[in-house]
Amino acid sequence: MLSYRIPFNRPCLVGNEFSYMMDCMRRGITSGGGFYTKKCETYLEKATGVRKALLTSSCTDALEMVAILLNIGPGDEVILPSFTFVSTANAFVLRGGRPVFCDIRADTLNVDERELEHLISPRTKAIVPVHYAGVSCEMDTILEIAQRHGISVVEDNAQGLFAKYRGQHLGTFGCLGTQSFHEAKNIHCGAGGALFINDTEYVERSEIVSEKGTDRRRFLRGEIEKYGWVDVGSSYMLAEILAAFLYAQLEASERIQERRRSIWQYYYSHLQDWASEHDVKLPYVPKTCEPSYHMFYLVMPTVSQRNNLIQHLKSRSIVAASHYMPLHLSNMGLRFGSDKCPVAEETADRLLRLPLYNDMNEKDQEFVVRSIREFR
Repeated sequence: MLSYRIPFNRPCLVGNEFSYMMDCMRRGITSGGGFYTKKCETYLEKATGVRKALLTSSCTDALEMVAILLNIGPGDEVILPSFTFVSTANAFVLRGGRPVFCDIRADTLNVDERELEHLISPRTKAIVPVHYAGVSCEMDTILEIAQRHGISVVEDNAQGLFAKYRGQHLGTFGCLGTQSFHEAKNIHCGAGGALFINDTEYVERSEIVSEKGTDRRRFLRGEIEKYGWVDVGSSYMLAEILAAFLYAQLEASERIQERRRSIWQYYYSHLQDWASEHDVKLPYVPKTCEPSYHMFYLVMPTVSQRNNLIQHLKSRSIVAASHYMPLHLSNMGLRFGSDKCPVAEETADRLLRLPLYNDMNEKDQEFVVRSIREFR
């Protein structure tokens, strides 16, 4: 098997992961809800200002919890961008909901808030903005529209932990928000996630849903003598041993974010003139946003140029990747029907993502940039 010189992603250690995992073993709880789970949840609450954070086994599971908490049922509609991962839609489809696909902005590649109003119907239960590449959607406008129509806002913030909009952390605007700690994210534990709860109405029930529909957390706190089945739910909790790994990463979050920022800015500064000369679009960050520096992408002028550049980099042992297929064009998405989303379609055909991982060094970045500049 070919081993690439520069992979697209590489999960990185920061120092204390294994010692915390060993400590977790010594403490005797590895399944979830123990010492390190509480440490991670407290850290996230203090660092972001969210009212309550619950670790989950994935961002997908956090989204599925959202669908339960919002009582999504058959016929309910949820508006979300077509240009996103399948989990954003699947979570609501599993409860009988219907995804309504919205086009994206050409600048940030986030949901186009100007398109939301005409997609709202009497059956709309929620709007789910996805903060693409860790750059915020226009939350002021989205929240105003949702409030006017009595609709919930849920942030899919899988790529945007510690990013901000007008100085406020992403994931803390909507009634609920979801995070990812998948190995491809800035801060990871192999696979994991979190549910951010900003509306206290959902705090107690979210604990029950995450514990298979039982009130076990109240029992562990000594609030009740025994616990039982009181609601729907599933096994959404993150394993404690993964929480131990995650806590080491969270402790180093400032260092990780600073390193990601440095890598992102190197790409931007060294490709800006080349991109301008070749009609290539680089990531756009509005002045109101502080990004997470999760990814760096290029939007090429044509699909053939995108594909040829991916192959060109591959020939130099560099892995670059395309991204989402618009959900409204997928086999599953076609079942629900939707308006066309031309910006999402054009972007998906022309976008590629460059290698970006926490311990990527400047020498490797220089090689990537030089290889891109050699592309004809």
